[in-house]
Amino acid sequence: MKLNTFFDPRLVANLYIAIDAVMANRIRSLLTALGIIFGVAAVIAMLAIGNGAQQEILNQIKLVGVNNIVIKPIIEQKDEKINEKVGKKEKKKFSPGLTIRDVESIQSILLDLTQVSPEIILDTYVIRGGFRRSAKLVGVDPAYFTIYDFKILDGRQFSEEQIKVGAPVCIIGYALKSRFFPTEDPIGKTMKVGAHWLTIIGVLNERAISQSSISKLGIRDFNMDVYSPLQSILIRYRNRDLITAEALRLAAMRSQGMNFSNTNNSGSTENEQEKKNYHQLDRLVLQVEKTEKLQATAEIISRMLMRRHYEVVDFEIEIPELLLKQQQRTNDIFNYVLGAIAGISLLVGGIGIMNIMLASVLERIKEIGLRLAIGAKKSDVVQQFLFEAVMISVSGGIIGVVLGVLLAFLVSSFANIPTIISFSSIVLSFGVAATVGLIFGIAPARRAASQNPIASLRYE
Repeated sequence: MKLNTFFDPRLVANLYIAIDAVMANRIRSLLTALGIIFGVAAVIAMLAIGNGAQQEILNQIKLVGVNNIVIKPIIEQKDEKINEKVGKKEKKKFSPGLTIRDVESIQSILLDLTQVSPEIILDTYVIRGGFRRSAKLVGVDPAYFTIYDFKILDGRQFSEEQIKVGAPVCIIGYALKSRFFPTEDPIGKTMKVGAHWLTIIGVLNERAISQSSISKLGIRDFNMDVYSPLQSILIRYRNRDLITAEALRLAAMRSQGMNFSNTNNSGSTENEQEKKNYHQLDRLVLQVEKTEKLQATAEIISRMLMRRHYEVVDFEIEIPELLLKQQQRTNDIFNYVLGAIAGISLLVGGIGIMNIMLASVLERIKEIGLRLAIGAKKSDVVQQFLFEAVMISVSGGIIGVVLGVLLAFLVSSFANIPTIISFSSIVLSFGVAATVGLIFGIAPARRAASQNPIASLRYE
């Protein structure tokens, strides 16, 4: 089978003529391609910067947890009604509160949960070397660090044995390490957290969270927290699920409507709100594998807890709907902005190609007339100038891709701005560059083909 079956000889000849014309005017071709070069480079660099910024924002949102269901206890239950006949208040229903047994029940029924993290959060203080600072003591399981993507900077994670026996160990935030151990390794050292001494086995990597993010998103400053196994908190600090003589005394005084205040050894009065808190857990975070299952999973958990708490609504379930909407809104905004930037950049490059090609037609009127005079068709002239425009835009696109990737790396290295270069952005920008050359080359090509051969030969 001959090559002519696939390729028109006239088309190949026009391609060769276009290549010769581009090579014969390298400087002019390069200047013509500058618009496409900088347009493609700007598109790739801006897409890389935009994707990096978008990823950083979404990572900040994930600190709260887009796929997380958060269960919080309600400290004071006010669900009561008046008996109209008797004129007395009905007794409140009993509820065991949010406990580890609830966690075990949820895990046994919902098998598609990726992580389950019960938490106990205590306001306390840290003492070491004559310095004291307020801090939060957080009782957690290892799943907590997975959900919030905490990395261990130094040391290790809790071992199975330490979790099981409730060992007096802890992992501290980066800011606490900087505050209390500025010049020494804290691993293996002890520090007093509340009423007990804990051995430090790990230091968390610093979480770069701005103060605005902490206030707007409600994110706690994790760098100042102390983390200990959940069982350690229940054994050594506080387990509200235990029935103690003090708890019975307070319950009796509440039932009699008496005012009371419980004073600790230091002579200070405890928080009244804490006395009313009968929940064993302060927070329960459940991570769902798929976002679309959030609502259905939350409804199942709500019915389950209502049954286990004897129809007492002493808990609230939070689904990050606003964060989900914000995530989608963030994606849309970046897509719109980057699409506009890409369109404007390549439009400017296409206009540049059209202008230079139109000027090239005026310079080569005699050449065009000579081709038409010796038998070339108008379609041949159109193909020649279209080939020239496409070659200039494609070569400019290749150079622009290289320049754009280089710019993205330079921005990431020197400006400390995260950039993500995607293969799709390279293909898109290169394809649009070739299309722009073809579209904006049509008008100059038609103008060249419309020249009168006799008038063109006389043109000076």
